[in-house]
Amino acid sequence: MFDRPKVGEKAVLVHVDIGTRPDADEIAEFEELALSAGARSMAMVMGNRRSPDPRLYIGRGKAEEVKSAVVAEGAELVIFNHSLSPSQERNLEREFECRVVDRTGLILDIFAQRARSFEGKLQVELAQLRHLSTRLVRGWTHLERQKGGIGLRGPGETQLETDRRLLNNRIAQIRRRLEKVESQRGQGRRARNKAEVPTVSLVGYTNAGKSTLFNRLTNSGVFVADQLFATLDPTLRRVDLPGQGSLVLADTVGFISQLPHELVSAFKSTLQETAEASLLLHVIDAASPQRMACVAEVNEVLKQIGADELPQIAIYNKIDLIEGGEPHLERGEDGLPRRVWLSARDGAGVDLLLQALEEYFHQAHVRKQLRLGPTDGRMRARLFELGKVIMEQETDDGGWELEVEFSQKVFEQLSRQEETLGQRLIA
Repeated sequence: MFDRPKVGEKAVLVHVDIGTRPDADEIAEFEELALSAGARSMAMVMGNRRSPDPRLYIGRGKAEEVKSAVVAEGAELVIFNHSLSPSQERNLEREFECRVVDRTGLILDIFAQRARSFEGKLQVELAQLRHLSTRLVRGWTHLERQKGGIGLRGPGETQLETDRRLLNNRIAQIRRRLEKVESQRGQGRRARNKAEVPTVSLVGYTNAGKSTLFNRLTNSGVFVADQLFATLDPTLRRVDLPGQGSLVLADTVGFISQLPHELVSAFKSTLQETAEASLLLHVIDAASPQRMACVAEVNEVLKQIGADELPQIAIYNKIDLIEGGEPHLERGEDGLPRRVWLSARDGAGVDLLLQALEEYFHQAHVRKQLRLGPTDGRMRARLFELGKVIMEQETDDGGWELEVEFSQKVFEQLSRQEETLGQRLIA
């Protein structure tokens, strides 16, 4: 219903700096977004204003320049690198006599092309419908009153009201389906929490190399491409750590500046994997001159989904593109890993990341030595069930001495359930 042609649309791109200086990287990202959506950039119109024009966003003179470019290039589409109000979009379409798409619509279009799973397609459609609902305004050419038949006479319902009703019905239907998916994901998360298997989520700016790193760590075949938003559908895989522990690694959608609110809201169930993770691996393109700006944008989206206070390890990827770039691990004042420099493409430094993960999760464990009597068989079985038994030795009286490793959370839970546990501790 909402898919547009993937290739071949001639487009005029419009970028206006509002109270700021031109940014070459921002313009390059805009061009890449348009290319990712399947547009052929025929011309780029740029300008600078103190504030947006309420009616056309760009002002009368710049609108004439854009219209001239549309006519000269035979363009079918004008793409703005800004969010337009419904009335601005409608006024510009009248002015240019062709379709106008703003940055939000452009990103939604790319997501519609990239979504592969049933859930991903539902989430994109929900975001598109929410965006479209703001565009249902009076002034359409087909808003004629519907005629009433026998028994149905009266003013009837405008086409606008019909469109809005149908749209709201579809939104409600998609939400119900996504609630079922979210419930299934919640069951999976609860099962992992019960089994004490930590979840680590990859986050980062789009095209930072998250999926390449995911494939390197898990030996899986997640789709990878040097393009924006190559990954939309979340993928979870098990990763075994050097110390024989394991975790679940989640690959998620990449973030971007001015990420549409409709997408953040629609992808709630997907982003919940990030919001409830034990640890975030923040993948950063180390070769990008705008890497700190990208880090700030990612942290802003994490704040929107309630994941900004989760612990992070920064992963500086693509060191193979930096002259003299060498893999290394940096620690914080507490001695724990804070930054890992690596190349997911050739694998350099991935061993350091695995070491960092092992260290991070190992520090959340405790080792205890216990002496059990011959009648403590039930407690012994519980220790084997809940902990990792490092050593066991029988005592002369038929009991056991054990050295057991627990997560701190399990040990506290066991101490509450087994009131006599403290009496059996040796060290």
